[in-house]
Amino acid sequence: MPWPWRRRSRRAIARIAIEGPIAGPTRTRVVKALEQVKQRQCPALLLRIDSPGGTVGDSQEIHAAILRLRDSGCRVVASFGNISASGGVYIGVAAEKIVANPGTITGSIGVILRGNDASRLLERIGIRFETVKSGLYKDILSPDRALTEAERQLLQELIDASYGQFVGAVARGRGLEEQVVRDFADGRVFTGAQAHALGLVDALGDEEQARRLAAELAGLDPEHSKTLSFGKPPRRLGRLLPGSRLLGMLHDFLQLELATSGQPLWLHRP
Repeated sequence: MPWPWRRRSRRAIARIAIEGPIAGPTRTRVVKALEQVKQRQCPALLLRIDSPGGTVGDSQEIHAAILRLRDSGCRVVASFGNISASGGVYIGVAAEKIVANPGTITGSIGVILRGNDASRLLERIGIRFETVKSGLYKDILSPDRALTEAERQLLQELIDASYGQFVGAVARGRGLEEQVVRDFADGRVFTGAQAHALGLVDALGDEEQARRLAAELAGLDPEHSKTLSFGKPPRRLGRLLPGSRLLGMLHDFLQLELATSGQPLWLHRP
């Protein structure tokens, strides 16, 4: 006999929110929540995305976990909030349907990799690095020197390969030809209305409209179906203080910068 919570789950819509930059902690939380939704046998998932994107690997793992959930029979609808760009788009295209606000900032399909050339500053203050390495490219993107042309070409090939993965995922998820995606996947951003015209989203509307669509796809009554939240991010005590939201955003930005320096990113950087 099924547990009572499982019977309730089968009549409810699951909800998972992805907010802020996509990196290790977000990936861990969201993938775990997706597995819980699968175990609870929820018939539908509302995936709320409000993110500028983040690291490539973390975005890919969440994308793969969503596809596994869909394979189990769960209907997945993504709702794009204020911004769902770059890695946020990559995650979103794993959903069966996407709903965006007309003014949502989305797109920014592409890859970026940044390093820091501080060689002139280090020379001015009299600091010099001594490097012993096992291979020609072992210290690529080292901050004490500029890139060589061979290194730049090597990194461009890495970026191009990652870009190809991104374009392929968008094409498969949205039922578009890859060349069609490449025509607009040059890093530019769109409003939700523009994305709808391009085929990146299925409908324009708010989170409530996305919830109702998820209910309809799962054969539930949109008027009376309940929503169960999974994978809520831990609450910070500091959020109660004035200006805490701005400080939280600054913390997330600095953490991402420090943790991902030298990595290819699916991230919108205004």
